[in-house]
Amino acid sequence: MSGTVAARLAELGLVLPEVVPPLAAYQPAVRSGRYVYTSGQLPMADGKLLASGKVGAEVSPDEAKALARVCALNALAAVRSVAGDLDRVARVVKVVGFVASAPDFTGQPTVVNGASELLGEVFGDAGVHARSAVGVAVLPLDAPVEVELQVELAE
Repeated sequence: MSGTVAARLAELGLVLPEVVPPLAAYQPAVRSGRYVYTSGQLPMADGKLLASGKVGAEVSPDEAKALARVCALNALAAVRSVAGDLDRVARVVKVVGFVASAPDFTGQPTVVNGASELLGEVFGDAGVHARSAVGVAVLPLDAPVEVELQVELAE
């Protein structure tokens, strides 16, 4: 990871992690033409889930928002694994965030802002994207949040 995006990550005090190994039969990211699609990324660091439980119950919205940032970093690592260099990202096209929610929790958009804000900080205008923030009953490993990306690469 060399270049502008690497410098911006360093300026933000962020370290792009190694790609999280798949938990089942899928790839962390695939490329189709100029687009890279990531699989859903959990808030994993050093091979461990950073938190578990439902947002609005065991996990606070602020904690979940920070975990969504971790998911976005993991997704960027997956993008880099197939693109070769994050400087090739022309724009972030779409973010989908899943939030394991307590029955009365309705703040999914605020949680997924953690990922969206990070992408804006890293890519500027090219990080502005379409998005879905979806509340779900449960996620793999009882993770509180999961994020996937679609990015377009420069030619």
